[in-house]
Amino acid sequence: MLLASGPLAILPLRFADPPFTAFMLAARIEAWRAGDAGFELDYRPRPFADISPWLALAVIAGEDQKFPDHHGFDFDAVADALAAHRDGAHLRGASTLSQQVVKNLYLWSGRSLLRKGLEAWWTVWLEALLSKRRILELHLNIAEYGPGVYGVGAAATRYLGRDAARLDARQAALMASVLPNPQRHRIAAPDAWTRKRQAWIERQMDNLGLAWLARLD
Repeated sequence: MLLASGPLAILPLRFADPPFTAFMLAARIEAWRAGDAGFELDYRPRPFADISPWLALAVIAGEDQKFPDHHGFDFDAVADALAAHRDGAHLRGASTLSQQVVKNLYLWSGRSLLRKGLEAWWTVWLEALLSKRRILELHLNIAEYGPGVYGVGAAATRYLGRDAARLDARQAALMASVLPNPQRHRIAAPDAWTRKRQAWIERQMDNLGLAWLARLD
C-alpha cells in the first residue's frame, strides 16, 4: 500500500490543484476545538502565469536557491544545519521547496521518524512526476502566509491590496520573508526581523535575476 501511495498521491497534482491540504484541515480543526466560530480559510489557487515572477523568484531566493538543481533534497543544507546545531545553535529546518509542498499537502507538524519517512517517500515521487515549475506553482498556492491564509493569491489581496500578478520585487520579498513562521511574522505589520529578512531576500533576488527562472523550464 505504501509503495502505491506515492504515485497515487502525486499524479492528480499534474492536472488539478488540491481542494485543500492537510495543514488547512488541521487549522480548521484547531479553530473548531478552540471555539473560534469566526475562523475562515482563505485559499485562492492561481496558475503560474497569473503570479508575479518576482514572487516566484523571492520564494526561491529565500527558501531554496538550489531548487532547480536538486532532486528534492539538499544534503549540504542538512549537514550545515546539523553542524550549526552541534555548535550550540538552534536546530533550523533544511527542507527544500519540494519537501515543504509534500508536508503541507499530506502531513503534519513534528519531527517524528514516521513523518520524515513519509515526507521523503512522497518527495521522491513529487520530483519524479511533476516539473519544477509545477512544484513551485503548488508551493506558491498552498504555503501559509498568515493565520488561515494560504497561497499568494489570497495573501497578496488580503495583506497588500494587490493582485498576485501585479506585485513588484519589494512586495514579493516581503511576502517571502514571513514563510519561516507566518504565525509570528506578519506581512501587514512587519517587525524588525521581517524587514531584515526582506532586505536579505531582495539582495538574493538581485544576485539571481529574473532570467534565472528560465532554469525551471
